[in-house]
Amino acid sequence: MTIEVQVFGTRKCKDTQKALRFFKERRVKIHHVDLEQRAAAGRELERFARKFGVDALLDREGRRFRDKGLHVAHLPESRILPLLEEDPLLLRTPLVRAGAKLSIGHDPAGWAEMVRLSEG
Repeated sequence: MTIEVQVFGTRKCKDTQKALRFFKERRVKIHHVDLEQRAAAGRELERFARKFGVDALLDREGRRFRDKGLHVAHLPESRILPLLEEDPLLLRTPLVRAGAKLSIGHDPAGWAEMVRLSEG
């Protein structure tokens, strides 16, 4: 069975670059969604939110979060997904999906598991 992964992130993001390189080195087919060009679909974000919680998707350490003044705002969970759909550059990246397997951020162990499951 061949694996195909979807990687959501930006070209400037170091962790997204690491994910793309990880899968490329293992000859995995990659569909990269550059969040500077196109936002992730709301349904995609909901899939990650169901597994990790909506708060895990928000990059609270990122510069954009601070620049928008969100570090001082109380942000209710109900507002986070719509905010991420509006401004995908607030996402913690990369978001990686291989079938039903998901990972957020720099997660080499999770990526290796995706590859391993596709081989077995």
